[in-house]
Amino acid sequence: MEGMKPRLATPPLPTFRGRLHDARTATSIGRWLGLALAVCFVTGVTSHYLQRPPDWLADILPSRPTWGYRFSQGLHVASGLAAIPLLMAKLWAVYPRLFVRPPLRSVRHALERLSVAALVAAGVFQLFTGLLNIVEWYPWPFSFVPVHFAVAWLLAGALLLHIAVKWRDISSHWGRRSPGTLTLPAEDEPDRRSLLTGVGAGVAAVTLTTVGQSFTPLKRLDLLAPRHPDHGTQGLPVNRTAAAAGVTAATTLDWRLTVTGPRSYAPSLAELRALPQTDVRLPIACVEGWSVEALWSGVRVRDLLERAGASPRSRVRVVSLERRGAYRVMEMGASHTEDPSTLLALRLNGRVLSLDHGFPARIIAPNRPGVLQTKWVVGLEVL
Repeated sequence: MEGMKPRLATPPLPTFRGRLHDARTATSIGRWLGLALAVCFVTGVTSHYLQRPPDWLADILPSRPTWGYRFSQGLHVASGLAAIPLLMAKLWAVYPRLFVRPPLRSVRHALERLSVAALVAAGVFQLFTGLLNIVEWYPWPFSFVPVHFAVAWLLAGALLLHIAVKWRDISSHWGRRSPGTLTLPAEDEPDRRSLLTGVGAGVAAVTLTTVGQSFTPLKRLDLLAPRHPDHGTQGLPVNRTAAAAGVTAATTLDWRLTVTGPRSYAPSLAELRALPQTDVRLPIACVEGWSVEALWSGVRVRDLLERAGASPRSRVRVVSLERRGAYRVMEMGASHTEDPSTLLALRLNGRVLSLDHGFPARIIAPNRPGVLQTKWVVGLEVL
């Protein structure tokens, strides 16, 4: 009809002619991605239960080895960061299959598509929210810890479902002598090796430039991590400053520690300094991945409990001067309160604690997340 605008042609669906978008490439990358996600999941669950143990577990969580949490959380963050380039490479290898037509061909194909959708969504969400967490940027309205923990189980389930549905294809392309690899063009193998070498180099670069924040022998290579183990007051990084916690020098004037038990008492800072002092070398390990060992000096928590007439194996509630924050009050189980290395620390690396590191007193305990090493302690309550 005269005057009518011509109808625009529908753009064609994307076509993919890359010769390495194949099952062999996807399987080669997928096995390393699966390993990284498995390590990240196990260490993440470990970290969660160390931070928020159920009541039946609180008194039996081990306090040894002293470096246990430092190792597991450093491995958690390192494997999560390594998984990001692996996930990108895996998506590159398989994305042509996301546009196949018809979208659903059978029950098995529907399960496969469901597993892929859940796996991709959970994987991207988990890795990138974890990345933002280690730089302490939270541009979302939900609480990070419970959501991150819940999606970790969703990701693990989606990964197991995907492996079960695709096991026939995975086993056919697992190794060079697998039956399915014989059908792939031999001329693609040099390009595939180059691609996998490049992916491996990318993973190695990400790992080497970030793992130094927890593995201090490599701290000189710590170029991309948000924390350096040597940067901070008194030789330690600081995540939460006194200003952020609402603690000032004025708040600590006339400070006394209240120890509540069968024989409650309230020693001043001078009286605590007059008690027998213990020196321990312990790492402080943050959930964001950085950790560093330091020399701590103070009074053993078990000695403070005994003076209050309580058993050294008592569970204790620790209260901070901090005005706000999810960890203003924390509980410490029996295995940690009785450990001779668990201190109410008054000094760090030979000097009085700075305000940012918890002056007048803070908790330091072995094999324990940094968020539970409470700063600005004002009370110990025997439970």
